[in-house]
Amino acid sequence: MAATFGGKAPGWGVGLAFPNSRTIVLRADQPDPSGTLQHELAHLALHNAVRNRIPLWFDEGYASWAAGEWERIELLHLGVALAGVEPPGLRSLDAMLRGSERTADVAYALATSAVLELARRNPAGTLDALVSELERGTDFDSAVLRTTGLTADRFEVAWQQAVRSRYNLLTWLLAGGFWTLAAGVVILAMYVRRRADRPRRAALDVGWVIPPDSDPVDPGEPGR
Repeated sequence: MAATFGGKAPGWGVGLAFPNSRTIVLRADQPDPSGTLQHELAHLALHNAVRNRIPLWFDEGYASWAAGEWERIELLHLGVALAGVEPPGLRSLDAMLRGSERTADVAYALATSAVLELARRNPAGTLDALVSELERGTDFDSAVLRTTGLTADRFEVAWQQAVRSRYNLLTWLLAGGFWTLAAGVVILAMYVRRRADRPRRAALDVGWVIPPDSDPVDPGEPGR
C-alpha cells in the first residue's frame, strides 16, 4: 500500500491500494493480476470496516489470508526449515515489510502466519470476533486480548514459539519436503554425471560418419 512507503511504491511491488479513495493500482506486467487484485481488495474491505489504526503486519497478513495466498506459508516452511530463520518481533516485522524484495517475501509469509495464529487462538478458530471488535472501535491490542485471552506481548511470544514448532526441518520433511529434496538431489546428480561424461562422449564421436538424411540407415538385426 502507498501509505506503507510514505507515498512511494517499492520497485518490487505489483499492486497498491488507496483506502481513502477506494482506488487500486496494479502493474500490467505482473504474472498474477487476479491474485493481486484479490489481495488489494482485501485491504480496501478491511479499511472500510475498521477505522482505527492497525499494525502493518496484520494489514498485510490479513490481505494475504483473505486472498488465499497459501504459497506464502510454503515459502515459510522452506525458509525456516533450510535457512534457520528465527521469527522476529512483530514490530520488527513491520520494518521487514518495508524492506527489500527478499526481506519482504519472508515478512509477508510471517505476517500471514501471525494472522493464522490469531485465528487459532480464538475459541471459534476464526478472525470474525477480532474483526468485529475492531469494527466497534476497540484498539488492536485490546481486541487481541478480548478474542484470544493474550496480551499483545504474550501473543507475540506464543506466535514465535508456534513458528519454531510448525515450520522446522522435520515438519517440512513430513509435509513433502523430503521428496522435493530427493528430486533436487537426483537432478543435481544427473547434471554432474552429464558433465563428467562429456569428454568421453566427445571422444566416441571422433571418426563417425553420419549419412545424409536422404540415404537409408540400416538399423541392423535384433540382438546385434
